[in-house]
Amino acid sequence: MMNLPNSLASVRIMIAPVMFWIILNPQYFTDAGIDISWNYYVASLLFVLASITDFFDGYIARELDQKTMLGAILDPLADKMLVLAAFLGLMMTGAASAWAIYIIIVRELFITGVRTVAVAEGIDVAASWAGKVKTVAQMFAIGFLLMHWTGGELLLWVAVALTVYSGVEYLVHFSRQFKSSI
Repeated sequence: MMNLPNSLASVRIMIAPVMFWIILNPQYFTDAGIDISWNYYVASLLFVLASITDFFDGYIARELDQKTMLGAILDPLADKMLVLAAFLGLMMTGAASAWAIYIIIVRELFITGVRTVAVAEGIDVAASWAGKVKTVAQMFAIGFLLMHWTGGELLLWVAVALTVYSGVEYLVHFSRQFKSSI
């Protein structure tokens, strides 16, 4: 069912590859005689707009009771597509540490696999507080890195630490839930 929250998640899915292309193709701006900083502004604006849809699709789904199975699939997919498009683009342009991005991607893939097992076992897979803080930290790091602001690399490593912490926390929670369901 395509309701407003699912439409907002779909918008994020469409923005992600456009933003990725912009990050990887600054010459589009410079060849047209536009300062390179506009590449940063446009990519950042798209990222911020997409991030805002992430907040609103969840809020609307909860407040208006518009949670759907499609939304449960689209929302995390859209989130991962957006964050990975930004991180991979930043890594490919040398603006972000490859090791940091590798750690983030491995955690995301691993936890996605664990969540798949959890759903199959009927175990609650709701995002934890640490997972939400991790997402916010990643978004701030991406914003700073996209704009080439001072502190972006530090924020990236803070996001990596929170990413690892929330992954461990999720595994501990899943293990306890799994043991009690046996």
